[in-house]
Amino acid sequence: MDIRAILMGLAFAVMWSSAFTSARIIVASAPPVSALALRFLISGLLGVLIAWMLGQSWRLTPAQWRATIIFGVCQNALYLGLNFVAMQTIEASLAAIIASTMPLLVGLASWIIFRERIGIVGFSGLIAGIVGVAIIMGSRLQGGVDLYGLTLCVAGVIALTFATLAVRGAISGGNFLMIVGLQMLVGSAVLGAVAAATETLVISWSWQLVAAFAYTTLIPGLAATLVWFQLVNRIGAIRAATFHFLNPFLGVAIAALILSESLGMWDLIGVLIVMAGILAVQLSRQQRAR
Repeated sequence: MDIRAILMGLAFAVMWSSAFTSARIIVASAPPVSALALRFLISGLLGVLIAWMLGQSWRLTPAQWRATIIFGVCQNALYLGLNFVAMQTIEASLAAIIASTMPLLVGLASWIIFRERIGIVGFSGLIAGIVGVAIIMGSRLQGGVDLYGLTLCVAGVIALTFATLAVRGAISGGNFLMIVGLQMLVGSAVLGAVAAATETLVISWSWQLVAAFAYTTLIPGLAATLVWFQLVNRIGAIRAATFHFLNPFLGVAIAALILSESLGMWDLIGVLIVMAGILAVQLSRQQRAR
């Protein structure tokens, strides 16, 4: 892995992890589902436009259309929609930690459902990840975390895990950025319908809200996707996914720095253990792919 790939991976991890902090700012001042629907509409249109300028086509294969719809519903509408609603009552750092367990859940489901061999390193990583999450959850439950918000975050990461497993390999064949843009538009349509039926559009305008919305739309929403696409092309999906192990720490650190969210000793211990677990699982996947 060269220096450029490392820098790209670090940039992606920072952008992805920062999304929870900016989302927390947004949902404090605007209806969460409506805000997310608008974000996906803007990001999706920009993604489709850039893909079209790059010569990509929206004439997708049946497998690619299936991936587009499943990811649009499960990742953009369910996973992020549930997280946005949850962050009205729970801290961004906790939402980031829960979301970061997705590689662990994918590894666990692949082992149980698809009988994939994970080896001693991968198995140790799964155990470490479970222990780390248990430590964090135990600490937060004692501190009085909102169970409704926590449940929404857990349901969201399960939806994302399902989508990841359901469309494995289905986005191959080109037009990647076009698929991502169309996924966002699918998510926007679903979320827009939910918002129209459940939310009242009351917004408390401030420069923080505008800045957070613009940042979320352009940086985690679009720029992180472009960087990820380039990184996968450069080093492959499995090696690129190793950078996910940084997300728990970065998500917690950014939330603490910008939102002044408090962190206890057990939170930090749990985050370090989860990071080690994710890294072990990803390294195990790399070994199997060789």
